[in-house]
Amino acid sequence: MFTGIITAIGTISKIESRGDLRAVIACPFDPETIAIGASIACSGVCLTVVEKGGQSGDAWFAVDVSAETVSCTVPGMWEQGRALNLEPALKVGDELGGHIVTGHVDSVGEVMLSRQEGGSQRLAIRTRADMSPFVAAKGSITVDGVSLTVNDVRDRPDGTCDFALNIIPHTAEMTTLGTLSEGDSVNLEIDVLARYLKRMESVRR
Repeated sequence: MFTGIITAIGTISKIESRGDLRAVIACPFDPETIAIGASIACSGVCLTVVEKGGQSGDAWFAVDVSAETVSCTVPGMWEQGRALNLEPALKVGDELGGHIVTGHVDSVGEVMLSRQEGGSQRLAIRTRADMSPFVAAKGSITVDGVSLTVNDVRDRPDGTCDFALNIIPHTAEMTTLGTLSEGDSVNLEIDVLARYLKRMESVRR
């Protein structure tokens, strides 16, 4: 379980094919605080630590990425040099600063707009038709692992929708969102409450 509050940006330093992919991720964590078997969300994907090393401020950890995960996430995400938003799993007693995030990617969205508005960055992201019912103005959504509030939703004739986000300077600086450009793809996770409400509604019908 996560909150969508990013604690660091990591970089994939090595990729190996072992049936599944073994990704080694460089990060500024203290390796003493990383447990083998622990979960770390990597740009919104919950992965299990299988190796670790380095020193405080210059650490690394390794994760295994299944073919299923590769197929459900942003194309080209699992390549050497890719920057990733990192968040260790929530601990009992931690502050819940964002919203409840599972680390399971529901869909890949496309950035349709990225521009500066005042001191912030305005993003518009298009999502698939089957995802549209789960996106609501003032609701929560996770974009590349970052907990965000939807500002506005515009439904399109084909059933897809574009939703708008405001990225404040701090978020742009501390995550990879500040580097997004039009045409980029992002991992999306819908609010877990919306998922269950949609399921309950469909069962009642």
